[in-house]
Order: sequence, then structure tokens, then C-alpha cells
Amino acid sequence: MRRHRLPLWALVLTVVAVALPAIATSHAQGAVTGCTVTYTTNEWSGGFTAQIRVTNLGATLNGWRLEWAYGGDQQVTSAWNAQVTQSGSAVTAVNAAHNAALATGGSVDFGLQGTWRTADPAPTAFALNGAPCGGTTTPTPTTTPTPTPTATAPAECAGAGATICSDFEDQSGTVPSGDWQTTAPDCQGTGRVSVDTSVAYSGTRSLRVDGGAGYCNHVFAASTRDLSSVGPVVYVRMRVRHTTALPLNHVTFVSMPDASQGGKALRVGGQNGALQWNRESDDATLPEQSPAGVSLSTPLATGRWLCLRYQIDTTTQSMRTWVDDQEIAGLHVDGVPTQNVDGQWLARRTPPRPTGLRLGWESYGTGDDTLWFDDVALGSSPIGC
Repeated sequence: MRRHRLPLWALVLTVVAVALPAIATSHAQGAVTGCTVTYTTNEWSGGFTAQIRVTNLGATLNGWRLEWAYGGDQQVTSAWNAQVTQSGSAVTAVNAAHNAALATGGSVDFGLQGTWRTADPAPTAFALNGAPCGGTTTPTPTTTPTPTPTATAPAECAGAGATICSDFEDQSGTVPSGDWQTTAPDCQGTGRVSVDTSVAYSGTRSLRVDGGAGYCNHVFAASTRDLSSVGPVVYVRMRVRHTTALPLNHVTFVSMPDASQGGKALRVGGQNGALQWNRESDDATLPEQSPAGVSLSTPLATGRWLCLRYQIDTTTQSMRTWVDDQEIAGLHVDGVPTQNVDGQWLARRTPPRPTGLRLGWESYGTGDDTLWFDDVALGSSPIGC
């Protein structure tokens, strides 16, 4: 027998720097005569991401630099589509090679991720190539309303541009349909998936999985969405509820086909009683399955809803995983091998490129469970618990 081992409520703040011609002209430097900036944050306890759009109202630019200052204790940790540096509270974003040209009336988008401890106010003033972007308005925090039973996507991800945003309220029968289809990618056993109206995190429906034990017992509900273009970082958030604790043997409950493995899967599940990642092509695990590695992961509580979220960088070997907003140290890949954690994982240098999402149960030995999924979101920006 082949042995397998094996993973906001967002406070959305938007500040728009409105171009004021008189101000912008009097402060213009070089070719810039005006600009607007939209800064939208997705915040959770201790962390945030910001999606930033710069619109050029002046002459065409061949190379741009956006500057601002934070009023809290934010620290930028990573960025995409721009080179972002920070000195004290001052932050500078410089174009990447592919988006240096910024035509009159044109816009460019980039994003960043950061941390904070005591305060995370949105910046209120920006300068493009040294010229102020005009007047600004003070951001007014707005809290996303609590989801209500509806046939549409959950409110907290419907407006965030998520590629997958599902609370299963659009499912009309007991068999997954529409955006979700039942599948058994390798082999099928006694497990089954269904739409449940008796247990739900929000609304009146969830996805139920009766996962069976035994060799090669697989069953999943697969999203029909193609994830090939999501990125450069893929963010996933879901609610999951287990009946049985994770077993000693390897099981999987989230499976993502991975183009970098020729379609074989990145898998979130458990082994040795703790949450883990597993790479199907070479059976690498995260963390490594030593006692020290397993201790850096976590078991999963049963009988209640958990918030599982993770992020996968498709440009470099970088992954992070949280349970109920607590980051799991043993499920963190940063490109530098850490003993008992990611040394085995980093043996493969090609970063993952997920192309799909499957929710269900996969067993290769002992280990069965009844579990539920709800409020599933996946996109290029994180959505917190």
C-alpha cells in the first residue's frame, strides 16, 4: 500500500485622493499635473492588505513613483506589481518593469501586505513623482453587514472581486450543481457529498461531506471556476466543521490541482493528528512529520465552525496558513529552509500554480469523518475571518 502524508470579516476602508486642478497645478513637478489615488484595505487583527489604484491626469509618464506616509504603526511586508519600500512611516512604491508607462487618463493597480499592532488608519495624502495628488477625504470605516440567507454570494466577498464566492445558497437540490460538481479524481469509495439544509454557518445551506475510510476512498465537490489566472498570490478563506479529530493516518479535505505538478494536487488535510499540507507529486509534507514538526502545527477542533484561510504565492515558494486568525508556524514557507518545517517542501523549487479547488475527503487507510464547508472565498486579495 502506498503511504501518503500530507493546509474577514474584512474591515474595508477606502480613501480617494480627489484631483484638485488648482492645487495640483501649483505643486506640479515635471510632467505631473494631477492624479487620483484609491487606497482600499482589507484588514484583520494584526494584518492588512491594500489594493492601490493610481490614475494619471497629467502628461504620459514613463516611470512613476508614488509616495505616502502611514499614520499608524503599519509595516509593509510584501507587495505585487510594484517595488514598495518603507523607512519609518514613509512608504515609496516604484513601478515594475511591465507597468512603467502611465498614459494620460490611464490607471495602474498594485497591492501590498503588511502588519500593524495598535492602529491601521488609511493614509490621507499621496504624491506621484513628487507632485501632490490633490485634496483627500478622511476615510470612514464601514463594517460589512452580517450575511443573510440569500441566493447570491456572501456579502463579504461579493464586492471584493473574488473568483470563487459561495455560501451554497444558490444550490436548489441535495446534489451539488451549477458552480459545484461531484468528482472523485483518482478513485471512488463509499464517501459522498451533498447540499445540507440542517447545518450551516450562514444562511440555510452548506456543503456536507460524508468521508469514508479505506484505501483510496475519494469524494469531492469541485468548483467549475478556472483559477489559472488568479494571482500573483492566491488567497483562500473557508468555514469548515469537522465531526471527528484528524487521524494519525493521512487524509485530505481540500485539494487543488496544480499546474506546476502536471495537474497533481496541493492538498490540505491531516496526519499524526495535526493539520498539514501535502504535495501529491513527491509526497512532501508541510511541516515535516517529525515530532518537532508536528508540534508546530495544530489539531482541529470538532463540533464547531473553524475559519481556515491560506495564501499561496505563484511566483516564489511562499505560503502561509491560519486557523481562526492564528497563523500556524509549521505551515509557513518563506523560501529559507527551517528545520522540521519546510526543508522537504523546498526541495521542489518551482512554486505552485493552483488551477482549481475541490472540497471533500480523501483517505488511504483508516480515517473517516463527516464535515461541512460554508462561505468559501478565493481570489487575488485576502478576505479575513
